[in-house]
Amino acid sequence: MAIQSERIRVLNDVPAREDGRYVLYLLQQANRAAFNPALELAVEEANRLRLPVVACFGLLDGRNGFPEANARHYAFLLQGLADAKAGLDRRGIGFVMRRCSPAEIAIDLAREAALLVLDRGYLAIQKGWYAQIARAAKTRIVQVEGDVVVPVETASPKHEFAARTLRPKLHRVWEPFVENLRARPVKHRAEGLGLAGEIDVSDPDKVLSGMTLDRDVGPVKRFRGGETEARRRLRAFLKDGLAGYGNGRNRPEAAAASHMSPYLHFGQISPVEIALAVREAKAGDADDRGAYLEELIVRRELAMNHVFYTEGYDRYERAVPDWARKTLAEHADDPRPHAYTEAQLAAGETHDRYWNAAMREMRETGYMHNQLRMYWGKKILDWSPSPEEAFARTLRLNNRYFLDGRDANSFTNVAWVFGLHDRPWAQRKVFGTVRYQSENSLKKFDAKGYVAAVERLCAAEG
Repeated sequence: MAIQSERIRVLNDVPAREDGRYVLYLLQQANRAAFNPALELAVEEANRLRLPVVACFGLLDGRNGFPEANARHYAFLLQGLADAKAGLDRRGIGFVMRRCSPAEIAIDLAREAALLVLDRGYLAIQKGWYAQIARAAKTRIVQVEGDVVVPVETASPKHEFAARTLRPKLHRVWEPFVENLRARPVKHRAEGLGLAGEIDVSDPDKVLSGMTLDRDVGPVKRFRGGETEARRRLRAFLKDGLAGYGNGRNRPEAAAASHMSPYLHFGQISPVEIALAVREAKAGDADDRGAYLEELIVRRELAMNHVFYTEGYDRYERAVPDWARKTLAEHADDPRPHAYTEAQLAAGETHDRYWNAAMREMRETGYMHNQLRMYWGKKILDWSPSPEEAFARTLRLNNRYFLDGRDANSFTNVAWVFGLHDRPWAQRKVFGTVRYQSENSLKKFDAKGYVAAVERLCAAEG
Protein backbone atom coordinates (compact mmCIF):
# COMPACT_ATOMS: atom_id res chain seq x y z
CA MET A 1 0.00 0.00 0.00
CA ALA A 2 2.87 2.33 -0.77
CA ILE A 3 2.08 5.65 -2.44
CA GLN A 4 3.05 5.28 -6.10
CA SER A 5 6.24 7.17 -6.95
CA GLU A 6 4.57 8.70 -10.03
CA ARG A 7 2.26 10.62 -7.68
CA ILE A 8 5.15 12.31 -5.86
CA ARG A 9 7.10 15.38 -7.04
CA VAL A 10 9.74 17.33 -5.11
CA LEU A 11 9.31 21.02 -6.01
CA ASN A 12 12.62 22.36 -4.69
CA ASP A 13 16.12 21.19 -3.92
CA VAL A 14 16.03 21.97 -0.19
CA PRO A 15 16.50 19.47 2.66
CA ALA A 16 13.91 19.08 5.41
CA ARG A 17 14.46 21.67 8.14
CA GLU A 18 16.14 20.09 11.17
CA ASP A 19 14.59 22.55 13.62
CA GLY A 20 11.06 22.24 12.27
CA ARG A 21 8.23 21.86 14.79
CA TYR A 22 5.85 19.91 12.55
CA VAL A 23 5.21 18.60 9.05
CA LEU A 24 2.76 20.91 7.28
CA TYR A 25 0.12 19.76 4.80
CA LEU A 26 -1.77 22.32 2.70
CA LEU A 27 -5.32 21.00 2.40
CA GLN A 28 -6.29 22.55 -0.92
CA GLN A 29 -7.67 20.16 -3.53
CA ALA A 30 -8.04 16.95 -1.50
CA ASN A 31 -10.36 18.13 1.27
CA ARG A 32 -10.61 14.87 3.21
CA ALA A 33 -9.00 13.11 6.16
CA ALA A 34 -8.99 9.59 4.66
CA PHE A 35 -7.81 7.98 1.42
CA ASN A 36 -5.67 11.05 0.80
CA PRO A 37 -2.16 10.20 -0.46
CA ALA A 38 -0.76 13.68 0.24
CA LEU A 39 -1.92 13.50 3.85
CA GLU A 40 -0.62 9.95 4.27
CA LEU A 41 2.80 10.96 2.94
CA ALA A 42 2.82 13.85 5.41
CA VAL A 43 2.08 11.37 8.22
CA GLU A 44 4.84 9.02 7.02
CA GLU A 45 7.39 11.85 6.97
CA ALA A 46 6.24 13.21 10.32
CA ASN A 47 6.60 9.77 11.91
CA ARG A 48 10.08 9.45 10.44
CA LEU A 49 11.06 12.89 11.78
CA ARG A 50 9.27 12.29 15.11
CA LEU A 51 7.02 15.30 14.60
CA PRO A 52 3.27 15.99 14.56
CA VAL A 53 1.30 16.83 11.40
CA VAL A 54 -0.54 20.10 10.89
CA ALA A 55 -3.02 20.57 8.05
CA CYS A 56 -4.00 24.07 6.95
CA PHE A 57 -6.59 25.72 4.71
CA GLY A 58 -6.78 29.29 3.37
CA LEU A 59 -10.35 30.54 2.86
CA LEU A 60 -10.85 33.25 0.25
CA ASP A 61 -13.92 35.48 0.15
CA GLY A 62 -14.94 38.99 -0.82
CA ARG A 63 -13.34 40.52 -3.89
CA ASN A 64 -10.39 38.17 -3.55
CA GLY A 65 -12.58 35.07 -3.39
CA PHE A 66 -12.29 32.04 -5.64
CA PRO A 67 -13.46 33.19 -9.10
CA GLU A 68 -17.21 32.75 -9.65
CA ALA A 69 -17.76 30.95 -6.32
CA ASN A 70 -20.94 31.88 -4.45
CA ALA A 71 -22.86 30.88 -1.31
CA ARG A 72 -23.92 27.58 -2.92
CA HIS A 73 -20.31 26.52 -3.51
CA TYR A 74 -18.99 27.82 -0.18
CA ALA A 75 -21.72 26.08 1.83
CA PHE A 76 -20.77 22.72 0.31
CA LEU A 77 -17.05 23.44 0.74
CA LEU A 78 -17.43 24.42 4.41
CA GLN A 79 -19.57 21.37 5.19
CA GLY A 80 -16.79 19.25 3.73
CA LEU A 81 -14.09 21.06 5.69
CA ALA A 82 -16.04 20.59 8.94
CA ASP A 83 -16.15 16.87 8.21
CA ALA A 84 -12.46 16.79 7.31
CA LYS A 85 -11.52 18.66 10.50
CA ALA A 86 -13.44 16.11 12.59
CA GLY A 87 -11.52 13.32 10.86
CA LEU A 88 -8.19 15.05 11.38
CA ASP A 89 -9.00 15.62 15.06
CA ARG A 90 -9.70 11.93 15.54
CA ARG A 91 -6.32 11.08 14.03
CA GLY A 92 -4.41 13.62 16.16
CA ILE A 93 -3.62 15.90 13.22
CA GLY A 94 -3.77 19.65 13.79
CA PHE A 95 -5.90 21.93 11.63
CA VAL A 96 -5.44 25.68 11.08
CA MET A 97 -7.83 27.72 8.93
CA ARG A 98 -7.42 31.41 8.14
CA ARG A 99 -8.96 34.08 5.91
CA CYS A 100 -6.28 34.28 3.25
CA SER A 101 -5.18 32.50 0.10
CA PRO A 102 -3.90 28.91 0.20
CA ALA A 103 -0.47 30.20 -0.78
CA GLU A 104 -0.38 32.77 2.04
CA ILE A 105 -1.23 30.33 4.82
CA ALA A 106 1.18 27.70 3.50
CA ILE A 107 4.06 30.18 3.21
CA ASP A 108 3.44 31.57 6.70
CA LEU A 109 3.14 28.22 8.50
CA ALA A 110 6.03 26.74 6.52
CA ARG A 111 8.39 29.04 8.44
CA GLU A 112 8.35 26.53 11.32
CA ALA A 113 7.76 23.38 9.28
CA ALA A 114 10.36 20.69 8.70
CA LEU A 115 8.59 19.79 5.47
CA LEU A 116 5.68 21.14 3.43
CA VAL A 117 3.40 18.72 1.58
CA LEU A 118 1.00 19.91 -1.12
CA ASP A 119 -1.77 18.08 -2.90
CA ARG A 120 -2.44 18.86 -6.55
CA GLY A 121 -5.09 20.50 -8.72
CA TYR A 122 -4.94 21.31 -12.41
CA LEU A 123 -6.68 24.66 -12.79
CA ALA A 124 -4.63 27.76 -13.56
CA ILE A 125 -5.42 29.41 -10.21
CA GLN A 126 -4.17 26.33 -8.37
CA LYS A 127 -0.99 26.16 -10.45
CA GLY A 128 -0.43 29.81 -9.54
CA TRP A 129 -0.70 29.09 -5.82
CA TYR A 130 1.74 26.18 -6.05
CA ALA A 131 4.23 28.30 -8.00
CA GLN A 132 3.96 31.12 -5.43
CA ILE A 133 4.60 28.67 -2.60
CA ALA A 134 7.56 27.10 -4.38
CA ARG A 135 9.16 30.53 -4.80
CA ALA A 136 8.62 31.72 -1.24
CA ALA A 137 8.73 28.75 1.14
CA LYS A 138 12.20 28.04 2.52
CA THR A 139 11.70 24.41 3.46
CA ARG A 140 11.46 21.21 1.43
CA ILE A 141 8.24 21.00 -0.63
CA VAL A 142 6.74 17.73 -1.82
CA GLN A 143 3.62 17.59 -3.97
CA VAL A 144 1.45 14.46 -4.08
CA GLU A 145 -1.24 13.74 -6.67
CA GLY A 146 -4.54 12.52 -5.23
CA ASP A 147 -7.17 13.93 -7.58
CA VAL A 148 -6.98 11.44 -10.46
CA VAL A 149 -6.41 7.71 -10.81
CA VAL A 150 -3.44 8.06 -13.17
CA PRO A 151 -1.27 11.20 -12.86
CA VAL A 152 -1.81 13.34 -15.96
CA GLU A 153 1.78 13.25 -17.23
CA THR A 154 1.97 9.49 -16.66
CA ALA A 155 -1.14 8.94 -18.77
CA SER A 156 0.02 11.13 -21.65
CA PRO A 157 2.77 13.70 -22.37
CA LYS A 158 0.50 15.80 -24.62
CA HIS A 159 -2.97 17.15 -25.22
CA GLU A 160 -5.14 14.27 -26.37
CA PHE A 161 -7.41 14.56 -29.39
CA ALA A 162 -10.32 12.60 -27.91
CA ALA A 163 -11.33 9.89 -25.47
CA ARG A 164 -10.47 7.26 -28.08
CA THR A 165 -6.82 8.39 -28.11
CA LEU A 166 -6.46 8.60 -24.31
CA ARG A 167 -8.43 5.45 -23.46
CA PRO A 168 -5.83 2.85 -24.54
CA LYS A 169 -3.05 4.78 -22.81
CA LEU A 170 -4.98 4.78 -19.53
CA HIS A 171 -5.93 1.11 -19.82
CA ARG A 172 -2.28 0.18 -20.27
CA VAL A 173 -1.15 1.87 -17.06
CA TRP A 174 -4.04 2.28 -14.62
CA GLU A 175 -3.92 -1.09 -12.85
CA PRO A 176 -1.05 -0.26 -10.42
CA PHE A 177 -2.82 2.97 -9.45
CA VAL A 178 -6.14 1.35 -8.50
CA GLU A 179 -4.91 0.24 -5.11
CA ASN A 180 -6.11 0.63 -1.56
CA LEU A 181 -4.51 3.33 0.59
CA ARG A 182 -4.10 2.43 4.25
CA ALA A 183 -4.36 5.16 6.87
CA ARG A 184 -0.96 5.50 8.55
CA PRO A 185 -0.89 5.65 12.35
CA VAL A 186 -0.09 9.12 13.69
CA LYS A 187 2.69 8.64 16.26
CA HIS A 188 2.99 12.24 17.47
CA ARG A 189 -0.23 14.17 18.11
CA ALA A 190 -0.47 17.87 17.35
CA GLU A 191 -1.95 19.19 20.61
CA GLY A 192 0.00 21.96 22.32
CA LEU A 193 1.64 23.55 19.27
CA GLY A 194 -0.16 26.85 19.90
CA LEU A 195 -0.87 27.61 16.24
CA ALA A 196 -3.49 30.30 15.72
CA GLY A 197 -6.44 29.82 13.39
CA GLU A 198 -8.97 32.55 12.65
CA ILE A 199 -11.85 30.24 11.75
CA ASP A 200 -13.57 27.40 13.59
CA VAL A 201 -15.17 25.47 10.75
CA SER A 202 -16.94 23.08 13.14
CA ASP A 203 -20.03 25.29 12.59
CA PRO A 204 -20.02 25.75 8.79
CA ASP A 205 -23.30 27.71 8.74
CA LYS A 206 -21.84 30.29 11.12
CA VAL A 207 -18.68 30.63 9.00
CA LEU A 208 -20.79 31.03 5.86
CA SER A 209 -22.94 33.75 7.44
CA GLY A 210 -19.82 35.80 8.21
CA MET A 211 -18.42 35.70 4.69
CA THR A 212 -18.64 38.42 2.04
CA LEU A 213 -19.83 36.69 -1.11
CA ASP A 214 -22.53 36.36 -3.76
CA ARG A 215 -25.67 35.12 -1.98
CA ASP A 216 -28.02 35.31 -4.96
CA VAL A 217 -27.26 31.63 -5.61
CA GLY A 218 -27.90 29.96 -2.28
CA PRO A 219 -27.09 26.58 -0.73
CA VAL A 220 -29.12 23.55 -1.77
CA LYS A 221 -30.79 20.81 0.28
CA ARG A 222 -30.26 18.12 -2.33
CA PHE A 223 -26.55 17.76 -1.57
CA ARG A 224 -24.60 18.08 1.66
CA GLY A 225 -20.82 18.29 1.56
CA GLY A 226 -18.27 16.04 3.24
CA GLU A 227 -16.47 12.74 2.86
CA THR A 228 -18.94 11.02 5.20
CA GLU A 229 -21.85 11.97 2.96
CA ALA A 230 -19.83 11.09 -0.17
CA ARG A 231 -19.24 7.56 1.10
CA ARG A 232 -22.87 7.18 2.16
CA ARG A 233 -23.99 8.14 -1.34
CA LEU A 234 -21.44 5.80 -2.89
CA ARG A 235 -22.70 2.87 -0.82
CA ALA A 236 -26.29 3.67 -1.82
CA PHE A 237 -25.33 3.82 -5.49
CA LEU A 238 -23.49 0.50 -5.36
CA LYS A 239 -26.53 -1.09 -3.71
CA ASP A 240 -29.31 0.45 -5.79
CA GLY A 241 -27.83 2.13 -8.89
CA LEU A 242 -24.86 0.20 -10.26
CA ALA A 243 -26.90 -2.74 -11.54
CA GLY A 244 -28.16 -1.59 -14.93
CA TYR A 245 -25.82 1.43 -15.06
CA GLY A 246 -24.51 0.45 -18.49
CA ASN A 247 -27.98 0.74 -20.03
CA GLY A 248 -29.44 3.33 -17.68
CA ARG A 249 -26.73 5.97 -17.40
CA ASN A 250 -28.07 7.99 -20.36
CA ARG A 251 -31.65 8.00 -19.08
CA PRO A 252 -32.15 10.70 -16.43
CA GLU A 253 -35.35 9.07 -15.18
CA ALA A 254 -33.53 5.76 -14.52
CA ALA A 255 -31.86 7.07 -11.32
CA ALA A 256 -28.61 5.42 -12.38
CA ALA A 257 -26.34 8.36 -11.51
CA SER A 258 -23.94 8.12 -8.56
CA HIS A 259 -23.91 11.89 -7.90
CA MET A 260 -20.21 11.71 -7.09
CA SER A 261 -19.25 14.72 -9.23
CA PRO A 262 -19.69 17.45 -6.56
CA TYR A 263 -17.69 15.38 -4.07
CA LEU A 264 -14.93 14.73 -6.58
CA HIS A 265 -14.84 18.41 -7.51
CA PHE A 266 -14.26 19.47 -3.90
CA GLY A 267 -11.84 16.60 -3.23
CA GLN A 268 -14.15 15.07 -0.62
CA ILE A 269 -13.68 11.56 -2.00
CA SER A 270 -10.86 9.90 -3.92
CA PRO A 271 -11.51 8.64 -7.47
CA VAL A 272 -9.34 5.62 -6.58
CA GLU A 273 -11.58 4.83 -3.60
CA ILE A 274 -14.60 4.97 -5.91
CA ALA A 275 -12.92 2.81 -8.56
CA LEU A 276 -12.02 0.16 -5.99
CA ALA A 277 -15.55 0.13 -4.57
CA VAL A 278 -17.08 -0.23 -8.04
CA ARG A 279 -14.72 -3.04 -9.04
CA GLU A 280 -15.43 -4.93 -5.83
CA ALA A 281 -19.20 -4.34 -5.82
CA LYS A 282 -21.47 -7.38 -5.84
CA ALA A 283 -24.21 -5.54 -7.71
CA GLY A 284 -24.18 -5.12 -11.48
CA ASP A 285 -22.18 -6.97 -14.12
CA ALA A 286 -18.93 -6.38 -15.98
CA ASP A 287 -20.64 -4.04 -18.45
CA ASP A 288 -22.05 -1.90 -15.64
CA ARG A 289 -18.69 -1.66 -13.89
CA GLY A 290 -16.86 -0.98 -17.15
CA ALA A 291 -19.30 1.77 -18.11
CA TYR A 292 -18.86 3.47 -14.75
CA LEU A 293 -15.05 3.27 -14.84
CA GLU A 294 -15.14 4.74 -18.35
CA GLU A 295 -16.86 7.84 -16.95
CA LEU A 296 -14.83 8.02 -13.75
CA ILE A 297 -11.39 7.47 -15.26
CA VAL A 298 -11.33 7.94 -19.04
CA ARG A 299 -13.79 10.80 -19.42
CA ARG A 300 -12.83 12.61 -16.23
CA GLU A 301 -9.12 12.32 -16.87
CA LEU A 302 -9.54 13.45 -20.47
CA ALA A 303 -10.84 16.68 -18.93
CA MET A 304 -7.79 16.89 -16.65
CA ASN A 305 -5.57 16.34 -19.68
CA HIS A 306 -7.32 19.19 -21.49
CA VAL A 307 -6.96 21.83 -18.78
CA PHE A 308 -3.41 20.74 -17.92
CA TYR A 309 -2.11 21.03 -21.48
CA THR A 310 -4.25 24.00 -22.63
CA GLU A 311 -3.25 27.48 -21.57
CA GLY A 312 -6.44 29.54 -21.68
CA TYR A 313 -8.81 26.57 -21.38
CA ASP A 314 -11.55 29.00 -20.29
CA ARG A 315 -11.31 31.12 -23.48
CA TYR A 316 -13.14 30.40 -26.72
CA GLU A 317 -10.15 31.13 -28.93
CA ARG A 318 -7.91 28.70 -27.03
CA ALA A 319 -10.26 25.96 -25.89
CA VAL A 320 -12.17 25.38 -29.15
CA PRO A 321 -10.25 23.66 -31.99
CA ASP A 322 -9.40 25.60 -35.16
CA TRP A 323 -11.69 23.61 -37.47
CA ALA A 324 -14.67 24.22 -35.19
CA ARG A 325 -14.06 27.94 -34.79
CA LYS A 326 -13.70 28.24 -38.56
CA THR A 327 -16.98 26.53 -39.38
CA LEU A 328 -18.85 28.36 -36.60
CA ALA A 329 -17.51 31.68 -37.89
CA GLU A 330 -18.73 30.83 -41.40
CA HIS A 331 -22.24 30.35 -39.99
CA ALA A 332 -22.20 33.13 -37.39
CA ASP A 333 -24.67 35.23 -39.39
CA ASP A 334 -27.15 32.43 -40.01
CA PRO A 335 -30.66 33.36 -38.80
CA ARG A 336 -31.63 31.94 -35.41
CA PRO A 337 -35.24 30.67 -35.28
CA HIS A 338 -35.16 31.44 -31.54
CA ALA A 339 -32.99 33.97 -29.72
CA TYR A 340 -32.84 34.56 -25.97
CA THR A 341 -30.96 36.83 -23.62
CA GLU A 342 -28.77 35.34 -20.92
CA ALA A 343 -31.31 36.47 -18.30
CA GLN A 344 -34.07 34.58 -20.14
CA LEU A 345 -31.89 31.48 -20.27
CA ALA A 346 -31.06 31.67 -16.57
CA ALA A 347 -34.75 32.00 -15.72
CA GLY A 348 -35.67 29.06 -17.99
CA GLU A 349 -37.92 31.26 -20.13
CA THR A 350 -37.61 29.57 -23.52
CA HIS A 351 -40.12 27.84 -25.79
CA ASP A 352 -38.59 24.43 -24.90
CA ARG A 353 -40.21 22.97 -21.77
CA TYR A 354 -37.60 20.21 -21.48
CA TRP A 355 -34.70 22.66 -21.69
CA ASN A 356 -36.46 24.87 -19.15
CA ALA A 357 -36.81 21.90 -16.80
CA ALA A 358 -33.10 21.11 -17.10
CA MET A 359 -32.24 24.74 -16.40
CA ARG A 360 -34.55 24.73 -13.40
CA GLU A 361 -32.94 21.58 -11.98
CA MET A 362 -29.53 23.21 -12.37
CA ARG A 363 -30.60 26.58 -10.97
CA GLU A 364 -32.47 25.26 -7.94
CA THR A 365 -30.62 22.03 -7.03
CA GLY A 366 -27.08 22.55 -8.36
CA TYR A 367 -27.15 19.46 -10.59
CA MET A 368 -28.23 18.27 -14.03
CA HIS A 369 -27.93 14.81 -15.53
CA ASN A 370 -25.13 14.50 -18.13
CA GLN A 371 -27.56 13.55 -20.90
CA LEU A 372 -29.38 16.85 -20.37
CA ARG A 373 -26.15 18.85 -19.99
CA MET A 374 -25.22 18.06 -23.59
CA TYR A 375 -28.63 19.08 -24.92
CA TRP A 376 -28.64 22.16 -22.67
CA GLY A 377 -25.30 23.40 -24.01
CA LYS A 378 -26.05 22.75 -27.67
CA LYS A 379 -29.27 24.76 -27.43
CA ILE A 380 -27.45 27.75 -25.93
CA LEU A 381 -25.23 27.74 -29.03
CA ASP A 382 -28.36 27.54 -31.21
CA TRP A 383 -30.11 30.42 -29.41
CA SER A 384 -27.23 32.90 -28.92
CA PRO A 385 -26.20 35.77 -31.23
CA SER A 386 -22.67 34.42 -31.87
CA PRO A 387 -20.59 31.36 -31.02
CA GLU A 388 -18.28 33.48 -28.87
CA GLU A 389 -21.20 34.82 -26.84
CA ALA A 390 -22.69 31.33 -26.61
CA PHE A 391 -19.42 29.99 -25.17
CA ALA A 392 -19.26 32.79 -22.59
CA ARG A 393 -22.92 32.33 -21.61
CA THR A 394 -22.63 28.58 -21.28
CA LEU A 395 -19.55 28.84 -19.08
CA ARG A 396 -21.03 31.57 -16.88
CA LEU A 397 -24.27 29.68 -16.29
CA ASN A 398 -22.39 26.42 -15.75
CA ASN A 399 -20.02 27.90 -13.20
CA ARG A 400 -22.67 29.91 -11.41
CA TYR A 401 -25.28 27.24 -10.71
CA PHE A 402 -23.62 23.82 -10.79
CA LEU A 403 -22.10 22.60 -7.54
CA ASP A 404 -19.37 21.02 -9.66
CA GLY A 405 -18.88 24.13 -11.81
CA ARG A 406 -15.45 25.75 -12.16
CA ASP A 407 -14.03 22.26 -12.63
CA ALA A 408 -11.81 20.66 -15.28
CA ASN A 409 -14.88 18.69 -16.38
CA SER A 410 -16.90 21.91 -16.67
CA PHE A 411 -14.39 23.70 -18.85
CA THR A 412 -13.96 20.63 -21.03
CA ASN A 413 -17.66 19.86 -21.37
CA VAL A 414 -18.44 23.44 -22.36
CA ALA A 415 -15.70 23.36 -25.01
CA TRP A 416 -17.09 19.99 -26.22
CA VAL A 417 -20.36 21.74 -27.11
CA PHE A 418 -18.30 23.79 -29.58
CA GLY A 419 -16.29 20.91 -31.08
CA LEU A 420 -13.55 19.94 -28.61
CA HIS A 421 -12.73 16.19 -28.57
CA ASP A 422 -15.04 15.71 -31.56
CA ARG A 423 -14.93 15.60 -35.36
CA PRO A 424 -16.77 17.44 -38.16
CA TRP A 425 -20.33 16.28 -38.89
CA ALA A 426 -22.81 17.16 -41.63
CA GLN A 427 -23.28 20.86 -42.49
CA ARG A 428 -26.25 22.66 -41.00
CA LYS A 429 -27.37 26.17 -40.09
CA VAL A 430 -25.66 27.95 -37.17
CA PHE A 431 -23.52 24.90 -36.27
CA GLY A 432 -21.68 24.41 -39.55
CA THR A 433 -20.01 21.03 -39.15
CA VAL A 434 -20.02 21.10 -35.33
CA ARG A 435 -22.19 18.31 -33.90
CA TYR A 436 -25.84 19.30 -33.57
CA GLN A 437 -28.29 17.89 -31.03
CA SER A 438 -31.97 18.14 -31.80
CA GLU A 439 -35.12 17.57 -29.80
CA ASN A 440 -35.11 14.02 -31.19
CA SER A 441 -32.40 13.18 -28.64
CA LEU A 442 -35.05 13.57 -25.95
CA LYS A 443 -36.84 10.53 -27.36
CA LYS A 444 -34.06 8.32 -25.99
CA PHE A 445 -35.54 8.65 -22.50
CA ASP A 446 -38.80 9.51 -20.76
CA ALA A 447 -38.64 13.30 -21.12
CA LYS A 448 -42.04 13.85 -19.50
CA GLY A 449 -40.97 11.66 -16.59
CA TYR A 450 -37.83 13.78 -16.26
CA VAL A 451 -39.89 16.99 -16.08
CA ALA A 452 -42.03 15.47 -13.34
CA ALA A 453 -38.92 14.39 -11.43
CA VAL A 454 -37.54 17.94 -11.62
CA GLU A 455 -40.82 19.27 -10.23
CA ARG A 456 -40.47 16.96 -7.23
CA LEU A 457 -36.80 17.84 -6.65
CA CYS A 458 -37.43 21.56 -6.81
CA ALA A 459 -40.44 21.28 -4.51
CA ALA A 460 -38.15 19.58 -1.97
CA GLU A 461 -35.84 22.58 -2.10
CA GLY A 462 -38.72 24.72 -0.85
